[in-house]
Amino acid sequence: MSDQGQAMDEARRRQYLKAMGIQVWVPRREPEAGLDLSPPESVAVAPGAEDVAGAVTATAVDAGAVPDPTPVPEQAPAVEAPPVVVDASVGREPPPEPEMPPWLDEAPWPDDGYEPVMSSGEGYYDPDLPEPDDGVSSLDWDGLAARVAQCTHCSELSQARTQTVFGVGDRQADWLFIGEAPGADEDRQGEPFVGRAGKLLDSMLSALGRKRGEGVYIANILKCRPPRNRDPSPEEARACRPYLDRQIQLIRPRILVALGRVAAQNLLETSDALGTLRGRVRTYRGIPVVVTYHPAYLLRRPLEKRKAWEDLCRAMDQIQAGQKGS
Repeated sequence: MSDQGQAMDEARRRQYLKAMGIQVWVPRREPEAGLDLSPPESVAVAPGAEDVAGAVTATAVDAGAVPDPTPVPEQAPAVEAPPVVVDASVGREPPPEPEMPPWLDEAPWPDDGYEPVMSSGEGYYDPDLPEPDDGVSSLDWDGLAARVAQCTHCSELSQARTQTVFGVGDRQADWLFIGEAPGADEDRQGEPFVGRAGKLLDSMLSALGRKRGEGVYIANILKCRPPRNRDPSPEEARACRPYLDRQIQLIRPRILVALGRVAAQNLLETSDALGTLRGRVRTYRGIPVVVTYHPAYLLRRPLEKRKAWEDLCRAMDQIQAGQKGS
């Protein structure tokens, strides 16, 4: 990597860490330069020592001296010493844990609005769930928003919701972030990713040099909030998929970022674990997809923010590679 590329990566890393409230970043250390980790050389006779001994013996015989009848014991073969293993961390303090962002203390987790999570589909049964009509793929933005607002495909969700949560942001964005479904705050305000998880997502966007509404669009797999914050059922995700697909067609983003396990599994139509889905670029309808953690998860597991930053860097690299190739 060029010096300029390294400087860009370092600047991006520091920008993200500052936005996330991580004050100290300690990378994995390599052994110090100049530290010889090779095993010691075998113990051996110095070069020329055997020739000198032979010369002395020959001189004594030539002079008429009577050699000592006592046999000289042969020199024991050299024994190699075992390799020396040096622990580069000896004598060093362990890297400090990153500090918690100050806004994490603003409210306890879970807060007063928390509801217990129910597993997918528990208590949900609708065998006659209709498929969305075929006209969704031809709708413009206004028509699509109106169709979503009037949707009653999922009877349980449509009856329990305050309002649908269509999506928000730049309709010509390069970045499309996709979550799983609205929560209680989103259901009240009609906008995805508000509250504490939304603030963290905004910090992540800021570290990328982006912000909500500028170069970024945010949507969800579902447009309605599932009761008790349960995962979307497969039927619900299937019924809502045409709306998300049409948003993707209208936006034409350069990258899709799936936030969390539920979003990634539904978008990519897989049951693979999040740990399997992370770490490499995938595709959906020809668009690169990067999978990372949901901001709500990062609030509970702040040490995973480092991995989330790696994922976002991978997405940024993908966009930059696409720009060079275009």
